[in-house]
Amino acid sequence: MQAYIIEFVNLLLRWLHVIAAIAWIGESIYFVMLDNGLRTPKAAEDREKGIFGEMWAVHGGGFYHNQKYATAPAKLPNDLHWSFWKAYTTWLSGFALFVILYMVNPGFYLVNPNSHWAWAANLTGWQANLLALGFLLGGWVVYNELCKRISPNMERDGLLSIAVAVMMVVVAYLSTQMFTGRAAFLLTGAVMATAMSANVFFWIIPGQRRMVKAMKAGDAPNPLDGKRGKQRSVHNTYFTLPVVLLMVSNHYSFIYSHELSWVVMVLFIFAGALIRQFFVLMHAGKIQPAYPAVGVGLILLAFWVAAPSPRAALEGAGDAPTQAQVSGLIEQHCTQCHARNPEHAGFSAPPAGYAFDRWDDILGHKAQIQQVVASRYMPLGNITNMSDEERDIIAAWEESPDP
Repeated sequence: MQAYIIEFVNLLLRWLHVIAAIAWIGESIYFVMLDNGLRTPKAAEDREKGIFGEMWAVHGGGFYHNQKYATAPAKLPNDLHWSFWKAYTTWLSGFALFVILYMVNPGFYLVNPNSHWAWAANLTGWQANLLALGFLLGGWVVYNELCKRISPNMERDGLLSIAVAVMMVVVAYLSTQMFTGRAAFLLTGAVMATAMSANVFFWIIPGQRRMVKAMKAGDAPNPLDGKRGKQRSVHNTYFTLPVVLLMVSNHYSFIYSHELSWVVMVLFIFAGALIRQFFVLMHAGKIQPAYPAVGVGLILLAFWVAAPSPRAALEGAGDAPTQAQVSGLIEQHCTQCHARNPEHAGFSAPPAGYAFDRWDDILGHKAQIQQVVASRYMPLGNITNMSDEERDIIAAWEESPDP
């Protein structure tokens, strides 16, 4: 019953997380489009009022006229629309999911026993949890310091972009060395998502509040508040596509179980940022197909890097494994979790819906079983102590063996 309750809470949290993320990212993309799509007002009276740009739009049977002021408008209404709860809800629900899915059982989901770094491979559960929390906090601190030190007045944002890109390469590499593949992709995405939410919490909203306070008091707002908010907002929009990819990557083991998974991750991050750049420029009236072309090229390169290598014939393999051998190994190492009624206390249903109680079910997932066993991703944390010889038997399983 406890496992069922946890999974039901997981379902509700994931639902909330996805809804909040859609609302936040959608609103962010809309405002970037709006900001870049503004045109100089045609009416002289609008320009005299200090209106910087305007956009006419049609949607849902209605017409909309958006205007942006270059400086403070004559007066501000009391019911200003603020955009922050979507960001906070997305991060809080995502962190709650991470706690339930990963931190409750860190030895199973976080510790990377195959790490090349002995200290990481031998982490205890509580150590892995502390490392994951430190990883998220450290990612924000480093990113924030880069922004403050490289471009404090928003005059060297190009150099800052390069520094943040290098930072993400380092984060991708470190995460795959310290955590399991699936957790590494998730945590790298979480570093970016944490920076996005923290940008809103620590910089964008406080700056906007100071601007509103000054305007209502009849004072000129500090222009750095507006520039800094724009800087962090721009960073957020380039993070969106990579973050979405990293958050759904846990469904695709071929990405995170590869020995060069950090390279694959970096290629996807850069591809997402380049594709986003195309749309940002498009809304400003600039069509530059080179950006999506390079982005697609990086995706194709990721496909090539992640592609499985042809398996060499096993020396002395002898006869192909029998059905009894294969099914016996799967029963021994897999069906604690992957069964219609799992014995493992952490599951009330088979993970990802993969149940291997019957031979037909095993045959139907032959390729996936061989892939995750060969990559050592499964069994998770090698909790059932699957030996190399047993992995070789699964790898040598070429055709459906006779009963």
